[in-house]
This record gives sequence, structure tokens and C-alpha cells, in this order.
Amino acid sequence: MQQQQHSVHDDGPEVLPVVIVGGGPTGLTAAALLADLGVPSLILERWADPYPQPRAVHLDDEVFRILAAVGIADEFGKHSRPARGLRLVDRSLRVLAEFGRLTDVGRHGHPGASMFDQPELEQLLRGAVECREAVTVRSDVEVDLVVNEGDAARVELTDRRTGGRQVLRAQYVLGCDGANSTVRRSTGIRWNDLGFTQRWLVVDVDTPADLRQWDGVAQVCDGRRAATFMRVSDVRYRWEFRLLDGESADTFPDLAALEPLLRPWLASTDLDDLTLVRSREYTFRAHVAQRWRDRRIFLLGDAAHLTPPFIGQGLGSGLRDSMNLAWKLAGVIGHTLPESALDTYEQERKPHVTALITLAMAIGVTMTGGGRIGDVARRIVGPLLPHLPGITQQAVEGASPALPASALVHAGWSRGRLLPTPAVALDPRSLSGTLCPNAVVGEGDRRLDDVVSATFLLVTTTPPSRAQADEIGRRGAIAMTVEEESPLGQWLASGGATAAVVRPDRVVTVAGASVSAVYTYLPAGGAVAVAG
Repeated sequence: MQQQQHSVHDDGPEVLPVVIVGGGPTGLTAAALLADLGVPSLILERWADPYPQPRAVHLDDEVFRILAAVGIADEFGKHSRPARGLRLVDRSLRVLAEFGRLTDVGRHGHPGASMFDQPELEQLLRGAVECREAVTVRSDVEVDLVVNEGDAARVELTDRRTGGRQVLRAQYVLGCDGANSTVRRSTGIRWNDLGFTQRWLVVDVDTPADLRQWDGVAQVCDGRRAATFMRVSDVRYRWEFRLLDGESADTFPDLAALEPLLRPWLASTDLDDLTLVRSREYTFRAHVAQRWRDRRIFLLGDAAHLTPPFIGQGLGSGLRDSMNLAWKLAGVIGHTLPESALDTYEQERKPHVTALITLAMAIGVTMTGGGRIGDVARRIVGPLLPHLPGITQQAVEGASPALPASALVHAGWSRGRLLPTPAVALDPRSLSGTLCPNAVVGEGDRRLDDVVSATFLLVTTTPPSRAQADEIGRRGAIAMTVEEESPLGQWLASGGATAAVVRPDRVVTVAGASVSAVYTYLPAGGAVAVAG
């Protein structure tokens, strides 16, 4: 039978502002954030419906805050479950170390850790973009090629229903199309392999029975059969088991085959009370793309990085990518930021996510390494782990690492900056690169994100002078004076500062001892929205 030939439809000179390849959580979040900043986008998604199988199940309060920014916090809260943190246990389920998390509202206005079902999250995000006129979603399309063409990027695609081919052009393309990214492959960008590859079996089970387990995540540290257990929802439980040589998902096709693995958590619960949702093999990898930008083309989410799941930061890292890049794109498209501001995306996000991947690898090695000798070492070292600074910050406090210095994060003196540099030395305890807390401000329970839109903000305990206030307003930013004893005042004091410049993504650009030390770091167009 002769194959039907389809002509290529070229849309000609029309250039779309942003094309997003991939309609998963990262792409949907980027589209919603861009729309709120006045930037239209087109999402190209291969599948007609969200992927139905559960994958990611955890995010922290920093990422919950991003969901709030796109307007789905309340609904997500109804569909998610606060988790009490992380435990490292031995093969007998005896606790080696515990990293507790707050289950009530924390510094960002949300629980420290939340468990959820990814298909439900994707439905909420799809609903968020559907109510934004600036976002168009095209499903059932296969993106074949993405290349730079001078002042635009060309996107070649195929309609999977009709076979028709089309060419689009965009000012910028965001590759949010996963680990097997066509966008990454089109640009010739390779992976950096960080040296972690393990095969695991992921098992999801629904049951009305209460398994009477700790309401958090338990990592089984065992040189032979490491495992992870977590309660995802009122009825959903997840186990992950490291596969031995010769094993695969086919070895465990049903609950009867899985029972020896599950039984330590089931107690007296009968198999008849369980429903197997899936039993599937995954290969956990640690990869970071060598480059995250090729001129007008960017990589986000799993297209840019793959992390082992041991600290639950895979999906969250993708949403952080979207939050970091969206306001910068809006500023460049709207001519309130120079094009060079886009270079800071990779400069800031790549080291940040690499640090999280490294921590996840360390937890993975802690769980699995060393055989019997490793098991003995874990019993000795485990109780000390919650007191190590790097692990404490992420696993206990839930605070991700500070972003590194860039043209939009100033931790000290450097040359060749994007923004002007005042002749004032900055305090070495600067809050620069960290996330400003979503603290309660003023009367009632309203928080910072409720009262200030996505714009540059100067937070200070000392009111600006009239001249400073005029200049802050001229730059399109907002000045917020807070009391020293207020949550934000105490936050400033914790960094030895009385004033800080906070970006639209709530990352601190610079903090210092006075308004005069920091206010000239505000860019000319702090509002970052597209003109008109």
C-alpha cells in the first residue's frame, strides 16, 4: 500500500511570542505564568489527555507556592496530603534517622511537604491554562524539529490524527518535553551523566484499610534490597523496591507475587483488601543537560535534568525552572529587561538542580551502598545525618539551596554586571539568592504573595527617602516598609540586613545594610509585564 504524502503547511512570516513543547506540569506552569505577565503562548502536546499513571507524588512548600501563583493552591490542597517528613529505616523498619517536616502552614503559607497524585495535579494545571485566553493548547501533535533561524525559532510538527505537517515560528521555544526531549535532540545538546543508574520497581496500591504506618516517607536502607514506602492519599500507597539482577516488572505481575515485598507494611491486612494500580520498572538516573539554552531555545524540567527520586524534587525542579524563566522572558519580550537577562536562567538553575541531584544521589548511596558493611555503617552514622548542615537545610527545613551569583543575584563584588553597582560593600551574611518567605504582612492573615503582584519589590525596615521612593517607582518596583518585629523584619535581620531587593519570582537579588546600598539594583522596568 502506497503511503499517503502530506504537504507541509508553512505559516509564513507570523512569529508567535512563545511556543512550549510539552503539556506536562512544567509546560503548563510556564504557560500560566507567562499569561499572567501578558505573554501569549502556544502549547504543543503529543497526547490528547494527561498521562493517566501516577508518577511524581511529592512537592515541598516552595513548589506549592508556585502552584499558588498560578491560582490552584486551594484545589491542590483539597487533593493533596501533608506528609510528616522522611525516615531512614533498616530492613527491619527500625528508625535510623528522621527528618521531620511541618504538616501545618509554614513560612511560605503551605505545608512543608505534600503528597499528591500527578494526574490530578495535571488536570488542575490544565484547568488553569484553559481559563487564560493568552494560552492555546494543541494536543495530538508531534514536534519533529526545533531550530534557530535568525530572529526566530522554527518548529516543525505533525498532526498525529491527520498526518498533516506544519511549520511555526516563535520568538522563543521552551522544551518541556521530558527525558527523551525532541527539543534537546534538535539542538544537539548532550547529557552530563553524574554517575547514578539503578533499576527500581514502582508499585502503587489502593486500599480502604489503614496500614497504620508513619504518615511520611520511609527509605529502607539495605545493601541488598533498598526500598521506599509512602502514603500518597487516604487510599493510595506507594512502594519502590530496588530490583536485583535477573528481576524485572514481569517478576512481580500481581499482588500474590508482590506479597513477600509488601508484607512488612501490611501487618494483618489481607491481599483481598488491596487493589494493584500498577507495578512498573523504572531506571533512576542522574543527568544534567550540558547546556540549557541554544539562543532562542530553552530546556526545562526533565528535558534539562533527571534526578533520582529519593528527596522528591524531580517534578518540583521543573516547576522551579518555569518560575525562574517566565518573568525573565516577559521582561525581555516587553523590553523591560535586556536580552542578556535570559543567560541567568542556566547560570542560576543548573547549579541549583545539580546540588539537589547530588543530595538525592547521596541519599541513594546511603540507602544502598556497601553491602553488609554498609548496613553496619548506616546503623552508626544514621542518627548523625539530621545534624549535617546540607542535609538539614533540604531534608529537615525544606529550604532549597540559594541560587548562585548571576547578573540578577548579587552576593558581593563582581565586574561586568547587568545591573548598576552601588559603591557600598554588602554584608557577607547576605540573603541574596535565597527565597523571600511568603510571610503574613499587615493585619489579618494575608501574605506577601496576596498583596504584591509579580514585580520587583524592595523590602525594608527603614522607609526610603522621597528621592529613593521616586526612583523606585520610576523603575516600576514597589517599596514595602515593614516593622522590625514583623516576620519580614525578622527575616531581614536573620541575614544581617535592613533592606532587600526581591525579584518577581521572590528570589532575593541583593540584601544590605540600608536602602541606599541596594535600591539601585532594581532594573529599569521592575513590573516585567509586556507593554500594552
